[in-house]
Amino acid sequence: MNRSFKIPETKIISIANQKGGVGKTTTAVNLGAALAEFKLKVLIVDFDPQGNASTGLGIDDEQRDYTSHDLLTGNTYLSDIVLPTSHEGLYVVPATVDLSSADMEFVNNDKRSFLMRMALRNPEMDKLGFDFILIDCPPSLNLLTINAIVASHSVLVPLQTEFYALEGLSQMFRTVQEVRDAANPKIRLEGVVLTMYDRRNNLSAQVEENARKFLGELVYDTIIPRNVRVSEAPSYSMPVLEYDTRSRGAVAYRKLARELMQKNTEISYE
Repeated sequence: MNRSFKIPETKIISIANQKGGVGKTTTAVNLGAALAEFKLKVLIVDFDPQGNASTGLGIDDEQRDYTSHDLLTGNTYLSDIVLPTSHEGLYVVPATVDLSSADMEFVNNDKRSFLMRMALRNPEMDKLGFDFILIDCPPSLNLLTINAIVASHSVLVPLQTEFYALEGLSQMFRTVQEVRDAANPKIRLEGVVLTMYDRRNNLSAQVEENARKFLGELVYDTIIPRNVRVSEAPSYSMPVLEYDTRSRGAVAYRKLARELMQKNTEISYE
């Protein structure tokens, strides 16, 4: 599949939800891989101290000399931090546990909420020519997540289709609004994507119904199914699109990528 022209501006999207285990990292890795299959150049910024996105993309610990922590300090060239992956067109800024001390480390920095914005929205990053930058946020609304949202054009929220799934979304939306009011007036909600959907489970259908009722067009048409291949792929250090390209999970993430591209109407593709 080929696009007919390059998007005029890099799109930076935070993938965030303060609740853990909802599929943030899985969505970042596989959505990024799917976008790259459309011949787009994609960067995943691993912004979680656990570094799961880095591991899932085959970046070993010894390869993480420079990490997303270095993006915050600004002491290292971006070209040294950004690493290629085995998936053509897909790159990563890895993470380590160094990020876990960010709240304390930058507490006295007046620009502490703008550090990621300064790193990603600058001429050096523009030279690298990324179409999409996806930031895999930690499962909390701490300084790291705030930094990601301040740096982004939009926020994509994975929502696990299980009990209590909708609880906490109001706090996520409130945080986006607070960032819009205080630091990033153009930030918007990219949407909500339903994850870990089990069609055999009535609860999944109920969560979907409630989400579409209360959130309307914010909810993506694409639903990510609960799929064993999606769960297995990280242990082989690859996106599910490589691990089992015809699996239901791989098909769903390609569909999600297409829908995301359609929502960003600057992109034309066949």
